[in-house]
Amino acid sequence: MAEQLAETGQFVSDVISKSTHLNHLKQVQSFLIVGGLSHSPFLCFKLLRFCTLRLCNISYARFIFDRFSYPNTHLYAAVLTAYSSSLPLHASSAFSFFRLMVNRSVPRPNHFIYPLVLKSTPHLSSAFSTPLVHSHLFKSGFHHYLVVQTALLHAYASSVSHIPLARQLFDEMSDRNVVSWTALLSGYARSGDISNAIALFDEMPERDVPSWNAILAACTQNGLFVEAISLFGKMINEPNVLPNEVTLVCVLSACAQTGNLQLAKGIHAFAYRRSLSSDVFVSNSLVDLYGKCGNLVEATSVFKTANKKSLTAWNSMINCFALHGRSEEAIAVFEEMMMSKDVNPDHITFIGLLNACTHGGLVTKGREYLDLMANKYNIESRVEHYGCLIDLLGRAGLFDEALKVMAGMKMKADEAIWGSLLNACRKYGHLDLAVVAVNNLVALNPNNGGYISMMANLYGEMGNWEEARRARKMIKHQNAYKTPGCSWIMIDSKVNQFYSLDKSHPKSEEIYTMLDSLMSL
Repeated sequence: MAEQLAETGQFVSDVISKSTHLNHLKQVQSFLIVGGLSHSPFLCFKLLRFCTLRLCNISYARFIFDRFSYPNTHLYAAVLTAYSSSLPLHASSAFSFFRLMVNRSVPRPNHFIYPLVLKSTPHLSSAFSTPLVHSHLFKSGFHHYLVVQTALLHAYASSVSHIPLARQLFDEMSDRNVVSWTALLSGYARSGDISNAIALFDEMPERDVPSWNAILAACTQNGLFVEAISLFGKMINEPNVLPNEVTLVCVLSACAQTGNLQLAKGIHAFAYRRSLSSDVFVSNSLVDLYGKCGNLVEATSVFKTANKKSLTAWNSMINCFALHGRSEEAIAVFEEMMMSKDVNPDHITFIGLLNACTHGGLVTKGREYLDLMANKYNIESRVEHYGCLIDLLGRAGLFDEALKVMAGMKMKADEAIWGSLLNACRKYGHLDLAVVAVNNLVALNPNNGGYISMMANLYGEMGNWEEARRARKMIKHQNAYKTPGCSWIMIDSKVNQFYSLDKSHPKSEEIYTMLDSLMSL
């Protein structure tokens, strides 16, 4: 019997390795049923793997499993693997399947099953899913397995509300590997707790590329661009650590935000030498970087040489031209995109187009694109689209139409919209409407001293000195702040960051002395 099973197993493997269709699988099933081998766990496992990996047909894999009388742990693991590989779509199915296994009691979940179901729990709406699995695995005695502990830590760290539990579990682990450290680090980054993320990273006894990527992503996502660039400098000096595509995307984002074109060109050359520049994410990041730094020639070159232009690449190129007031070129890129027929525009595409129209004063085009977005592509207008349109109308002095658009919006106007209207009012001398705009800005963000200061200035321009004095008092009483301007400059391969009226730089005294001497010329 064992020899027959082995021969049949080899035959099934040979057949399905050449198959690409569900009908082929059904034919193999029929062969096994006729041969009386349909209840062999070994052969059923082969069918499940083929169905999930080659055909990507999870529903039929479940159909096969449900008709097996006594499934073993390997069969449960095969189906759970399929569910956990299609998250968050099949998260609830994975958890329900785990509960089915628990309720049947035979076989019991083991150290292969728990990590698979724990992948799904962070994607479930219930906050108790991970603790429930934790409780079950603790009772079953598998909580001492490192692979289970790491999976549990990752599940807790993936939920912002469970970060304290993740930290507690991490502290209780007797054996930690680089994956455990990185899981908690990513959890801190995801929750915005960047100080704990950096502190944990500094404590790590061993760092691999994913852990470096995690801290770089944490910095760039939380606005610490200078720190990200500094960390990248340390990473490339680490032995046996080689930056990959994710690394480059993170540091290119930091370069784009700080305008660090010199470092970015070095990274571009590195990516080219390592054959990483053709990666779609790296390519998109390079287009975005060169565009934000004003090097539109290089941005266009990277865009045109990309093997496959994704929607992100098209959007980046449109936004590059829009950002620098090259409205006609932005529209030309959009028209080329439509002619390629490879991708359809999304809401970001139209934000770029509307921005291009705003900078070019193309009011008619702006209206046309908003209609095209809604009527042809069924994309619902968001506050960003309305903000662009109102900015466009305000710059053109079409205040009645701008107010009509605001009145017809399905959502409340945000700071960007009222700010655009305020700028237009000041340009055209509509002080009464400007006061309305600035009052709404103050209502939206009462602690922003910049808005209150503008309010005081407007009242002063109107000769209403009483209201101007009242606005000035508001700044003191509400502890209002004004976001300082910030700039970066790279000197001797080091990024220097400056804020308005900032004296924290170690060479601050020398800088201000030189500034005073220049101003006295």
